[in-house]
Amino acid sequence: MRRFVLPMTMGRTLPLFIETVGTTVESNKMVRQEGYPYYHWLQTTAGVGLFTVNGQTFDLPVGSGVLVHPGVPHAYESAGGRWDTAYLTFGGPAVPDILVALGMVEPNPIRWEPGDASPLNRIIEDMMDRMEETDDLFGLNASADAYRFLITLRQYGQFDNRSAIIRSSEKLRPLLDWMEEHYADAEVGLAEMQRVLGMPASTMNVLFRHTFGVSPYAYLINLRLRKAKELLIGMPEATVKQIAERVGFRDASHFVATFRRKTGFPPEQFRKLYE
Repeated sequence: MRRFVLPMTMGRTLPLFIETVGTTVESNKMVRQEGYPYYHWLQTTAGVGLFTVNGQTFDLPVGSGVLVHPGVPHAYESAGGRWDTAYLTFGGPAVPDILVALGMVEPNPIRWEPGDASPLNRIIEDMMDRMEETDDLFGLNASADAYRFLITLRQYGQFDNRSAIIRSSEKLRPLLDWMEEHYADAEVGLAEMQRVLGMPASTMNVLFRHTFGVSPYAYLINLRLRKAKELLIGMPEATVKQIAERVGFRDASHFVATFRRKTGFPPEQFRKLYE
């Protein structure tokens, strides 16, 4: 059993901070009628647990966990036999917005591949190893670890039986690679994208929105703008019109308007930031 309790003065002014992190053997039933004052993550490392929240009870085998928000009543216990767990409690003013953005607002079981297939199986242990190795006086490293944990959970976890983001991105990989080669072609459209993946447009759109939060065409526009930024910085002699053509825009005025809307700067002003 390992346990780290960060001092109350450490990192509490940060937008995201860790309260406790550890591993333990759950020997008694835990009932929290008023919930816990911080966000509470619990995952199984060995055995099987039973977790009850919002009137529902579900099992937590190896390769699964649950995230409960502050003040939400819940209870958990072993399903029979030894139950080993790892846990993380954290808080901070930025957490609600982060969880909404990541789609983690309900205390449903989150599952992933057991064994060495997913970094989630060792993420708590790795976090504690880093805490032992560094003197984190102001809690900055712990804050970074908490954010890294949430991002890893969103990448590798399966939510409500949906495929994890990492799996969705692999399905889209042929199209992502194709876009990298053809973004400069102003004639590229949804029909060409659909042919690359060989799937209905509706399915392609759902996968893109689930993985990247935008439509396939919006992803292409963002890719073109990223390439345009690279050219604006790396080719100071090129005109805005030339760069617009090289990244797939039909005319410079459309490129300038899109660039300004997405970045807040017209292309020439963006370029001056790097002179």
